[in-house]
Amino acid sequence: MSKPLVSDELWEAIAALLPPPAPRRSKAGRPRCDDRKALAGIVFVLRSGIPWEMLPSEIGCSGMTCWRRLRDWQAAGVWAKLHRALLERLADADRLDWSRASLDSASVAAKKGDPRPVRTRRIAANRARSATLWSTGTARRSA
Repeated sequence: MSKPLVSDELWEAIAALLPPPAPRRSKAGRPRCDDRKALAGIVFVLRSGIPWEMLPSEIGCSGMTCWRRLRDWQAAGVWAKLHRALLERLADADRLDWSRASLDSASVAAKKGDPRPVRTRRIAANRARSATLWSTGTARRSA
C-alpha cells in the first residue's frame, strides 16, 4: 500500500485550523466532500503539477472542489496559521536553524528608510544635443 498524502499527524495539525463548513441550504445535491480528501487532492495537484481538472477520481474529491477549498482556506488564513504552527513545533523541538534565515523588505518593512537622502550625481558636465531633434528639423526652427 502506498504512503498516504496526508499523514495523521499533519491532518491533526490542519484539522484544528480549518473553518467550520457553511450550513447547507437544502438536503438536495451531492454531499460535501470530506476535508481530508480535499486536502489530499490539493497536495496531489501541488506536488504533481497536474491541472485541477485532471485530478484522479481515486482521491475522492473533484479537482474543482479541491481548488475551491484551497481558495477558501487561503482566504480564511489557514495556510498562514499552519505555517506558524509548524514553525512553533519545530522551535519547541529545537529543530530550527536560524543561521540560514534572512530578512528583506518583503517580510520586514523599512518604514523610515535612510534618514539622510543623498543627491544624485550627474554623469556628465553637459548634455549633448539630441541627434533626433536635428534630424527632424524641429530644433532648427526653434533656434
